[in-house]
Parts: sequence; structure tokens; C-alpha cells
Amino acid sequence: MKKRLLPLLTALVLLAGLLMSCAPKPQYKKYRGEFMDTFDTNVIVMAYASSQTEFDALFDIVHDGFVRMHRLFDIYHSYSGINNIKTINDNAGIQPVKVDADIIELIELSKEWNKKTGGVVNIALGSVLSIWHEYRDAGISDPASAQLPPMADLKAASAHTDIDKVIVDKAASTVYLADPDMSLDVGAVAKGYATEAVARLLMEKGYSSVLISAGGNIRAIGAPLDGVRKKWGVGIKDPNSPLAGSTDESNLLDVAFVTDMSVVSSGVYERFYTVDGQQYHHLIDPDTLMPSTHYKAVTVITQDSGIADLLSTALFLMPLDKAQPFAESLDGVEALWILPDDTVVTTGRMKSMLRDMGGATAQ
Repeated sequence: MKKRLLPLLTALVLLAGLLMSCAPKPQYKKYRGEFMDTFDTNVIVMAYASSQTEFDALFDIVHDGFVRMHRLFDIYHSYSGINNIKTINDNAGIQPVKVDADIIELIELSKEWNKKTGGVVNIALGSVLSIWHEYRDAGISDPASAQLPPMADLKAASAHTDIDKVIVDKAASTVYLADPDMSLDVGAVAKGYATEAVARLLMEKGYSSVLISAGGNIRAIGAPLDGVRKKWGVGIKDPNSPLAGSTDESNLLDVAFVTDMSVVSSGVYERFYTVDGQQYHHLIDPDTLMPSTHYKAVTVITQDSGIADLLSTALFLMPLDKAQPFAESLDGVEALWILPDDTVVTTGRMKSMLRDMGGATAQ
């Protein structure tokens, strides 16, 4: 019986192959969606999908993931049934707080890179950053009365920023701040971590052509399925141009072409206020307790968006003679610095990824 079936099975397989080869290839269209209810930023999702229904399902995964991460990493608001970063801060010096595994992972990642960067990126700097946040918000609301925080207040707060007093118990899934006057601020990593987590979830579910843009954090999954390009083009903002960009690329310094990579930028143009005619941005040097003045902007390209987010801050806060060799020492990391005089400095392979400076293309 089995021998008599073989020719028939072979014919069926051949027929199926012929039908498949003759069938039209799936047509992918580019879809776009956005939301503004997480991380105080506009999140844009672009993807190639076979239908609106497929894109809608993808978009819902991204939005739900960002909402979840936003609630976990929020330092200002509480949410029913969730212990988040605010919960940890509220219990500083009181008791350990049982938290979600993503909070544990983000804190451990931050502590690891705090050591690697010599303390430049410190999520325990919350007591200092909260003072700057208060003065920045007041200055934006009433520019005529804008003031700098008193240095005495900043120095007093900086006494409560020892990251070694952030105690993580992985077995119990708890976090405890041993100093009752300290607080966490995960702004240097939260968006990137969230973006990477959502990207990995999409890849697990089989999505293969997506670009997520969360403020200055961009994560590319696969390549555009337009039949033409093999890489995504990601604009790098010119810090001298107006923040509100136009469609003619007039606000861009260059375009980076990437596949399965993250492109993250930090700059003086992001969050700032003006005091006596001088702008003061939100990237605070833990040594001077003032906004860093080494650069106008820094862009980092590497695969993991959370690490790229951390590094864009770290490389912004380090002077160039430390930042460039540090970046060069890291595998799979490329960086670009824009100095105050508009000089552009890059790591070894960075220019080869850029359209204008290196002649790169989407092919």
C-alpha cells in the first residue's frame, strides 16, 4: 500500500510547489500609527504588513507594551495594583518593595553601566534631578521669573545619591533604598528599555519589518519590505535647527542606514529652559550638578535600545578624551558627537553608516 501511494504523494507535492510558485507573492504595504500617552513623548510605529488588520494587531502590542512599561517606571504617579518606581521612592528607608521583573532588570542594568561608566550614569540621582525638574517647570511656566536651583540645595541633595544603597534582592524580587532621602530617576534608560522590550516581543511574535520611534529612541526590526531598500533610514537631528522638523529634512544633520539596530540621540535641544538668556538642558553632570557643556548632541548606534539610551547619556556627560576611547572599546557600538563649535567627531565605523558623511545607502 505504501509503495502505491508514493507516486501520488510525489505528484501532489510537485503540484503544490507549482501552485505556490505561480501564486502572487504577498504584497506588503507601509502603515503608520502613533500615540502620546506614555513617557511624555510621541511614539511612532511604522511597519510593513499584509493588511490593516495585521498592522492594527502589531500596533496594539506596541501600545500595550509601552503603557505597561510607562506605569512601571513612572516616578510621579501611582497605579492600582502596581508597585512601580514611585512606590520604591515612597518607601525609601522604610521597607523593601516587591516589584515586577522588568524593574529588577532595569535597575540591575543601570547599576552595571554605572560601574562601567565610572558613575556618570546614576539612576540614584533622583534627589538632584527632582530639584532641576522643579525649577525647569517653573521657568517654562513663567519665563520672566526663571531661576537656577541654588547650588547649596543641589549639593545637599547629592549627598543622597549613592547607588550602592539601592539594594536589589532578585530571589525575593524586591528593591530597597537604604537612604530615606534618596530617590530613583530612571529617565536615562526607561524609554530605551521599554522600546527594546517591545521590539523583542514583536520579534517573538514573528513581525519582521518595523520601526519604532520613541522620542530620541529609534529601534529598527528587520528591513523595509518595499522591495527596494535593505535598510531603514533614520534621521539624526541637527541641534542648530528648530525642534519642529519639516518633511524636507531641513532639520537633519545626516541619515543613518540600519537594520536590526537602535539609533538613540541625546542633546541640548530636548528639554530645557532659559535663565538670563542662557539655555539650561536636562542632562545633569553628577560631578558639577549642572547641565553638561561638552557637546550639543550625541548619537549612539547599537543593537539594544536600552543600552543605547544609557550610552547616549553617558557619552554626553563624558569629555571627549574619555568618551571617544570608551565608546571605541565597546563591541558593536558606534557614536557621533557634535561639539559646541559644531565640529563632528565619530567612532571608527560610524561614518560608513551615514548617507552624507560616508556615502551610505539603503541598499
